[in-house]
Amino acid sequence: MLYLAICDDDRYILEKLKNLVRDFFAKNNIDIIIMLFASGEELLQCENHIDIVFLDIQMKKLNGMETAKKLRQSDFKGFLIFITILKEMVFRAFEVQAFDYLLKPVQEDCFSKTMYRLLDCLKKTGDKNLLIRIGYESRLIPFDDIVFCEVIDRKIYLHLVSSEVIGYYEKIEGLEKRLTSCFYKCHRSFLINLKYVRSYKNGAVYMKGGKEIPISRLRSKDFSNVILQYMKDGWI
Repeated sequence: MLYLAICDDDRYILEKLKNLVRDFFAKNNIDIIIMLFASGEELLQCENHIDIVFLDIQMKKLNGMETAKKLRQSDFKGFLIFITILKEMVFRAFEVQAFDYLLKPVQEDCFSKTMYRLLDCLKKTGDKNLLIRIGYESRLIPFDDIVFCEVIDRKIYLHLVSSEVIGYYEKIEGLEKRLTSCFYKCHRSFLINLKYVRSYKNGAVYMKGGKEIPISRLRSKDFSNVILQYMKDGWI
């Protein structure tokens, strides 16, 4: 599920973009939720998760460029696509890490080219991130941010470098398939990121932050080989 926001003070443009977005993602079998905003102020007040923002530059009061700056300052890390009638305004898009811009009136072929590029970026991003679903929202977690994963009562808890713990529902077998080779299942209830292993003794591994995690008796020998190979490869 992707969450998209369209922000434009022209009602006609809002509806046209909504139709383009809906048709494109339906054709590509991707579930989306579309949120419409008539001003930058409205968009900035939104507390929902947003993955992609289509933002008009020439808006009354707070223009699109200022709105984009405030979005980035509030830690928005999603894709930003400007909608504009003035091509020269786009040179300022670098200031806010915009993904692309679309000239008004927005043409379907130009829109599709931009969106296919964006989908390609999303796929590449997925190689370095874990996409999880928490309730009705989705979240991308960089693999490097995960110290270890723990299973408790059918729920998975991701323990992050920041000390944040995120809980969501997934089977550990499914999670293991989606992680990189940097992760090792040392116990039926734990997947550890080898990058954050600090020591190993007496059947337990000690992670960054001091957490002690048990190593299954059946996996003890295999773990020793894995961690030694990991060290030889210079990853620790």
